[in-house]
Amino acid sequence: MSRKRPTVADLRAMKGKRQLTMLRVLTLDEAEAAERAGIDIVSVPPELVLNPQYRDAAPSLFTMPGENFYEIGTADDFLRWSFRLYKAGADAVYCSAGYATIKRMADDAIPVIGHVGLIPSRATWTGGFKAVGKTADTAMQVFEAVKQLEAAGAIGAEIEVVPVEVAKAISERTSLIMLSMGAGTGCDAQYLFAEDILGANRGHMPRHSKVYRNFAAEYDRLQQERIAAFSEYVADVNSGAYPEDRHIVHMDPDELTLFMNKVGAKP
Repeated sequence: MSRKRPTVADLRAMKGKRQLTMLRVLTLDEAEAAERAGIDIVSVPPELVLNPQYRDAAPSLFTMPGENFYEIGTADDFLRWSFRLYKAGADAVYCSAGYATIKRMADDAIPVIGHVGLIPSRATWTGGFKAVGKTADTAMQVFEAVKQLEAAGAIGAEIEVVPVEVAKAISERTSLIMLSMGAGTGCDAQYLFAEDILGANRGHMPRHSKVYRNFAAEYDRLQQERIAAFSEYVADVNSGAYPEDRHIVHMDPDELTLFMNKVGAKP
């Protein structure tokens, strides 16, 4: 039985009732797998939701495209960008820009997801890639940022690498849908990257990630198979083993004679 795609109202109604699941997916194959696995929410590159095949692959996923704010530009740029994605089938958009930009989109009824805690594009302000909110003062800054997102009209926020106690207390005191990336189960959704779950990430593995498969090893195996297949092809061409008779088409002998006469072939 197919699932119904949740609305913003549906997600708000589920707040505090169960943990939602969320993934960052990059391809149609990953989106289809998320759909079939029963994932609730996905973050995607904008070009994926603009792909006409996307909703065929992921009809019931609440989909949130996003880019870093410096890739998009001003509030006017964000508004045009969000309208295009919303028209293509996005359910919300991610925005790490300022509150004025978020308000600009929210005022035009675009559902916006903000970001608090460790914000990679702004990590210099909080001391780099590390937990945010470990002191009472910095925890209050995270809480105040959530309240500012609320006031701007956002529907939710990713809360990244914030102490679990802080994230839980904040989630209980906001109407926003709180998406936990390394911030514990006191929020409304658990958020991981598909490449980490699949073991495809060859770089730094965040503390909050959990690896369920080893795609990197499988990719290595497939690459060796590619090299071997291409090498065998080169050897076959060099030896004359390719093409065989079954790979080519022959002409009727009488037609061939006529053709050769036309091109002036010597008898």
